[in-house]
Amino acid sequence: MFKLLTNNWTFKVTSLLFALVLWMFIMGERRLEVSYRVPIELQNVPRELMIASDIPSMVDIRISGPRTLQMKISPSDISIIVDLADLQPGLTTFKGLEERLNLPSGLRVTRLSPSYIDLKLERVKQKLVPIKIALEGEPLPGFKLGKIVVIPSEVTIKGGETELKNVTEVTTEAVDLNGVNEGFSLIVPLIHDGTYTHFKDEKTAEVQVEIIPSEALPTNINDNSEQ
Repeated sequence: MFKLLTNNWTFKVTSLLFALVLWMFIMGERRLEVSYRVPIELQNVPRELMIASDIPSMVDIRISGPRTLQMKISPSDISIIVDLADLQPGLTTFKGLEERLNLPSGLRVTRLSPSYIDLKLERVKQKLVPIKIALEGEPLPGFKLGKIVVIPSEVTIKGGETELKNVTEVTTEAVDLNGVNEGFSLIVPLIHDGTYTHFKDEKTAEVQVEIIPSEALPTNINDNSEQ
């Protein structure tokens, strides 16, 4: 038995090695499809312009190619770069996103979703708008709200010009008057629900509240009583 196994052992070992190399070659060249989520990188936004549309941050892709090449790439190595240099205000459609992938030669994109993006650029403007004080609750019985002041009275909002046109005011967080019987002052956050606009500087304001008696006490001006 041993003699049978060792007969022509050189030929048998060579055949085994050849078969192993052939198997590795076939496995290595087998085509695979692998799915990835790839980030979109926006570069070189022109000065004095801003992106004023909803852009997906990730794209789903499927890549086909030899197994040996697939093993050489990592999700962190793949991205879609969109260069915005020299664009003008308005809507621009970017198609053929697969051509912007930095893939090794030999790999092919078989699926990409979304296959294009619509990107809107707008001029950045700013606007001074009044601050509206929000109140809730009531002072203690016998007292009422007197003069109320907010400092500053206006605040600057900055952002895309289309949305900015519709911004007419911002509000404070609600100032609670429940149970108070004297004046007070406090710093409150300002509220602005903007998508493409935001506060330029101030995000808080000081609110000064005066609380006064509901009815003034009677005063006797002419006291003619005899002692």
